[in-house]
Amino acid sequence: MNVSVRQGSLVEARCDALIVNLFEGVKQPGGATGAVDAALGGAISRQIEEEEFEGKLGKCMIVRPCVEFPAAKVIVVGLGKSEQFGALEIMKAAAGAIRKCRKIKAAKVASILHGAGIAGLPAFDCARATALGSILGAYEFIRWKTEDVKPNPVESFEIVELSANKMADIRAGAGRGELVGEAVLFARDLVNEPSNVVTPAYLADLARSIAKEAGMKLKVMDRSQFEEAGMGLFAAVARGAAVEPQFIELAYKHPDATKTIALIGKAITFDTGGYSLKTTDSMVRMKDDMAGAAAVLAAMKVVGKIKPKVNILALIPATENAIGATAIHPGDVVTSLGGKTVEINNTDAEGRLTLGDAVAYANTAGADEIIDIATLTGACVTALGREMSGIFGTDQELVDKLVAAGGSCGELMWQLPLFADYKEHLKSEVADLRNAEKGGPGAILGALFVHAFVGETPWAHIDISSAFAEKDLPLAKTGAVGTGAGTLVEYLLGYPS
Repeated sequence: MNVSVRQGSLVEARCDALIVNLFEGVKQPGGATGAVDAALGGAISRQIEEEEFEGKLGKCMIVRPCVEFPAAKVIVVGLGKSEQFGALEIMKAAAGAIRKCRKIKAAKVASILHGAGIAGLPAFDCARATALGSILGAYEFIRWKTEDVKPNPVESFEIVELSANKMADIRAGAGRGELVGEAVLFARDLVNEPSNVVTPAYLADLARSIAKEAGMKLKVMDRSQFEEAGMGLFAAVARGAAVEPQFIELAYKHPDATKTIALIGKAITFDTGGYSLKTTDSMVRMKDDMAGAAAVLAAMKVVGKIKPKVNILALIPATENAIGATAIHPGDVVTSLGGKTVEINNTDAEGRLTLGDAVAYANTAGADEIIDIATLTGACVTALGREMSGIFGTDQELVDKLVAAGGSCGELMWQLPLFADYKEHLKSEVADLRNAEKGGPGAILGALFVHAFVGETPWAHIDISSAFAEKDLPLAKTGAVGTGAGTLVEYLLGYPS
């Protein structure tokens, strides 16, 4: 879907569908929607009354012009309550409207700039949210369908704004929305693919193509190499894998950079739980256990375009967590890259093991800041649900920046405490640490385990609760959500080239 911006009047926009908006409870539209209503001879106002359209967020009403009008159809989308209105609501309204456009098979779509004229909402933010919400709302994964395939009919999406003074900000905001949308859709595609396609080798090949495209350096370690390097935790998880594990290191360097950020993505390409076997119901979606890696690769793909003034080291410890003749057993003790010993009392708490070695590796590589992102704990889903992720960290400024970056693109996060007293739960009688405890504060324990290998480097850990939607959400259909990709891109855009 091609996104563009044009200065002009909505009442002159020639298109298959023209999107306007309405706040909840408003019966007589004003502003640009009012201008369209007037051009239609009051058709919008009459239909609001006839259909008792309430303007609830994301709900749509189709108006078919009864007078000569450039747009074949007009879609009125609800913005919800005005007192609860912001960038996220703009995204949800835009997504709802574009889905309606898909339903009526509109190829050429023009849209009002949602949020324009609202006090406190800059034109840049409104344009970013309008473009991004439309891109996310139009997405559907159909690559494996051969019957009843309905590809996205929307070919072009144009934001139309009357004010010439706002054009520069609107174009910049829409461009930002496209960049972030590209990353999120890349991550969604990757997570939606089945695990027999997305193997560790597949992720390594993707990293290779990104490196080639953007002139980055790539290093991929096979099993013998990362075992020799001393990554005992990652090696332990990989022991039962039927497909070959890979430790992927993708490095971007800026000539004027004074800082190196390590981005680490959990990449369990399928998680059976190992000998601590999952139930069938909880295992069925475990192709999504590499969603952290998908977010990191998506961000690195965009990094090649935006060229931020910072060095970035992307680390992806990729493997299956499977059962086999050589798979680890509950009770096994292994040694980490940093030298700490770990009793593995739960083979289904494997992601933190791979991350433990990866953050230690980031330190040895000289990272000034570490961000890891992972579908780490079901406990985080229990605490926050599936539309918000948890974040932990040792550097409050870093955490605040990541939360703000996520909020700007609809990826909500809530900071959870890295409560040091709970370290007692991870003490082992036979090793330095154990990797899990049955029950208890699971999300915090997962974060504390990874933190044990971080050292003094500023660090943030994002526990993704929203990697996979079990039902349609305002910004995502059932399937992969792409969580984390937008956050990382927005964060890295804070280091302009």
